[in-house]
Amino acid sequence: MNPERIQLDIRGTVQGVGFRPFIHRLASEFGLSGTVCNTVDGVTVEAEGSPDALRSFLTAIEPRKPERSSIRSLECRWFAAKGASGFEILESRPNGEKTAMIAPDIATCSDCLAEIIDPTNRRYRYPFTNCTQCGPRYSLIEALPYDRQNTTMRAFTMCSRCRAEYEDPTNRRFHAEPNACPDCGPKLTCRDSSGKILTSGADSFERAAEAIRDGRIVALKGIGGFQLVVSAVNEGAVTLLRERKHRAEKPFALMVPSLEMAAILCEISPMEERLLQSPEAPIVLLNRKDVQALEIDGRDEILARSIAPGNPAFGIMLPYSPLHHLLLRRLGTPVVATSGNVSEEPIVTDDEEAVARLGGIADLFLTHDRPITRPVDDSVVRVALGRELVLRRARGYAPLPVSFEKGPSVLAVGAHLKNTVAQSHGENVFISQHIGDLENEETSAVFKEAVQVIGRLYEKPAEAVAADLHPDYRSSRFAETSGLPVVKVQHHYAHVLSCMAENELTGAVLGMAWDGTGLGDDGTIWGGEFLVVGPEGYTRAAHLRTFRLLGNDRAVKEPRRSAVGVLHEIFGNGLMKQEDLRSLKSFSRAERTTLHSILTSGVNSPVTSSMGRLFDAVCSILGIRHIQTYEGQAPMELEYAARDAETNEFYEPLVRSGIVDWEPLIRGILEEMKKGVKIQVLAAKFHNTIVEQAVGVAKTAGVENIALSGGCFQNTYLLEKLVSRLREEHFRPYWHQRVPPNDGGLCLGQISAAFRELKKKN
Repeated sequence: MNPERIQLDIRGTVQGVGFRPFIHRLASEFGLSGTVCNTVDGVTVEAEGSPDALRSFLTAIEPRKPERSSIRSLECRWFAAKGASGFEILESRPNGEKTAMIAPDIATCSDCLAEIIDPTNRRYRYPFTNCTQCGPRYSLIEALPYDRQNTTMRAFTMCSRCRAEYEDPTNRRFHAEPNACPDCGPKLTCRDSSGKILTSGADSFERAAEAIRDGRIVALKGIGGFQLVVSAVNEGAVTLLRERKHRAEKPFALMVPSLEMAAILCEISPMEERLLQSPEAPIVLLNRKDVQALEIDGRDEILARSIAPGNPAFGIMLPYSPLHHLLLRRLGTPVVATSGNVSEEPIVTDDEEAVARLGGIADLFLTHDRPITRPVDDSVVRVALGRELVLRRARGYAPLPVSFEKGPSVLAVGAHLKNTVAQSHGENVFISQHIGDLENEETSAVFKEAVQVIGRLYEKPAEAVAADLHPDYRSSRFAETSGLPVVKVQHHYAHVLSCMAENELTGAVLGMAWDGTGLGDDGTIWGGEFLVVGPEGYTRAAHLRTFRLLGNDRAVKEPRRSAVGVLHEIFGNGLMKQEDLRSLKSFSRAERTTLHSILTSGVNSPVTSSMGRLFDAVCSILGIRHIQTYEGQAPMELEYAARDAETNEFYEPLVRSGIVDWEPLIRGILEEMKKGVKIQVLAAKFHNTIVEQAVGVAKTAGVENIALSGGCFQNTYLLEKLVSRLREEHFRPYWHQRVPPNDGGLCLGQISAAFRELKKKN
């Protein structure tokens, strides 16, 4: 049979994941000749051989591709053979439209880990070891295609041994772009709090480990930025970190040396175990066990109580870089590993900036000379309904795209809180890493850089920009100055569209968008919304009964203010006479007089239908928390209280004329509090009532597909109860998995809305 030739254009996550070496090995296995190379839109393969061998090669690509790769499209064309000999990897082709998918940063593989702990290996204890299956990607790439000269590794010239690995088709470092070793790669440096160099090389690592053991705070330069690290078995060190970082109660994440130690501290399901050990290596929220001490090297070590005060869960991650593996093995104990920043600021990536911004927090800096292109924080996930639920999408996940319909190139600038940005390109929406709350100039600068990066990497100028309806969000103001046509998108509509896009839903959907705040079409603050979404837009089918937010933004930090707004709707001007109400008791008499004045005048107390603020209110009414020290603290504690009760009881689930009325459940709570019913039972009945009301709205709307989105659905008790009840009533509920339900997923929905608007105009 005469030889033939095939040309393959493969698109997807096929750069930075060992795809070209894989193709080389596979072609050699089937006796084929030809070439493979990176292009700006993926990988192109030309292979020659017998028709049977070519067909076998073609059908083997998908099932045998590298673990971290994904194929979105594979176009194959057949031609006459050219008479090629041998199979080689060609230089990348830099021209053309850039659509290749950039791989995220990938946790250390087992082969590289084995090398760094092997005293006979030349990479023994080398903290920058990597191969085609692991290591930094997104945090060091500057342009496409993914080649060394387009990364921050271009400053390091490979030595002869590394070059030999790079050019050897049988070596797992064959075309591993960040390949390096102690002779030619990045090196560690240890600095004091003023930035003065103390040691270099391996001594730096030892000095940092000693400092952590001694209870000092070390700023460690990781994959995507600095982390602040202290011993988790030193109460004084953790408390000091809280003081210096200005982080009163918000839980710290733990990094533990092994899965076995994680299992001592927490309950771990098979799905949670998979996530902990996955290449994404996120922080996984796990239910903690009642463990008083850890036995380490024959001694009992007490875990610091201030790691996650009052929280029944730990955020646990395993070491994900060689540096983390080496440090945790050296210490043998868990460490607190939290973002290298002052609260509310972005993580630091640059050495000089780290000394300037973290010098008042860290006692020591463990840094290195490999530049970080962009800040990439640790991702946070939990398991709900047996599935992964991403709460913060960053390292390991970003910038992988969501598959979407082909359309114009649209930039979406996201929300004000938990900001991420996105841009559509071809049949994909590329979503940035978690940026954070746009509350200050530092985070705003990272936001603007992310917008530039997402456009620069693909060299595809946006034709329009989608932004939130709220005119005062920094992201919305940025959109207005972009010079592009602006599509304003209502906040909760974007939430629903985000869930629909992730779940590839078309047709009519009833969206339940529940969160803290978002500007509504009527100028009030929405947040407990039931939107029927169809091809032409949306209608507001129902919403939570409104109440006032006393002090506007102050109510976000003080759940008791939301509680007073709710209680005033029930008791009216007689509220201040209700002396036994716990929310009122938390205010002084003078403060109550001021509150009464605000309620009667309506000054600085906007009307809201926010489900998130209702959760705040109930948390305060129950006396669980009146003032929160971090966003979401009150609803989290209300969820934890509900989990401690085993009841399916609920109050009257009143829904009338499209209004989800919470008054019967609030009155029920107040009556049962007087009877001495446990707070945990009341918290559970509150959740259960909200669920029954939602099911009632679904029955009235009569739409089979239900999309659940918004920050309230980070609450797994609520999510699991609602999904279960909707299924019992024969609805088809959908929720988020790889895109956050909170505002971190809003940009995806904004792009979907923009597509709809632009289609109407065309």
